[in-house]
Amino acid sequence: MASWKDAVRRVLYPAYEARVVRHLPNERIPHHVGVMLDGNRRWAKAVGADTAHGYRAGADNIEPLLGWCEEVGVKVVTLWLLSTDNLNRPSEQLTGLLSVIENAVDSLAAAHRWRLNPVGALDLLPATTSERLKAAADATRDIDGLLVNIAVGYGGRREIADAVRALLLEQAGEGRSLEQVAETISAEDISEHLYTKGQPDPDLVIRTSGEQRLGGFLLWQSAHSEFYFCEALWPDFRRVDFLRAIRAYAERERRFGA
Repeated sequence: MASWKDAVRRVLYPAYEARVVRHLPNERIPHHVGVMLDGNRRWAKAVGADTAHGYRAGADNIEPLLGWCEEVGVKVVTLWLLSTDNLNRPSEQLTGLLSVIENAVDSLAAAHRWRLNPVGALDLLPATTSERLKAAADATRDIDGLLVNIAVGYGGRREIADAVRALLLEQAGEGRSLEQVAETISAEDISEHLYTKGQPDPDLVIRTSGEQRLGGFLLWQSAHSEFYFCEALWPDFRRVDFLRAIRAYAERERRFGA
């Protein structure tokens, strides 16, 4: 029975996906999409595999996602691969996860198709991980393609704190007093010191695995974002799931007030 259903899906899904793509209005495609790649450990447990296998399966789904984004015209993608909270995991688990992330980023850089931009508190990461993230950014710096923010060691509260700290140090370096800075500081000033400075805020944030919370992802930038929560665990997230998220975004009437 399962094989029969799989065969039907293989026939029907491509036609359904093509129909969804044809009917997406070009003027309502999100410019920037943030994705919370959640559910790798639960997926591994469900298939009777170890956690590392879940991480690797999740990593294998990143390149297809970026291809889907290119297909519909998304220009910026932010992928949350590791939070600051995740850095508190047992060392043996963290080491395995960092290894998967390093290899995934190396693979993305080797494709020489996307411009990679690490975002997060890289100083909190092991030196080898930080160096490989920076090397990937250097290797893809001149690529005129999809901009991919790789959020590793990332936490929204930490980002805001870092932005305010950088702003204060900048102003102090220009000889301004704390009182002078306090009188003139604006939301735009803080935005200019975020990890994603110079980029548009995300129009759409997708979270897989059925969880319906931000968990600290792009707290500042997502103030006006639309959210899409998908039941699929990240390794099972398919092109059809992505297209449904884009379609749901295109069908919404965006409101930028409360």
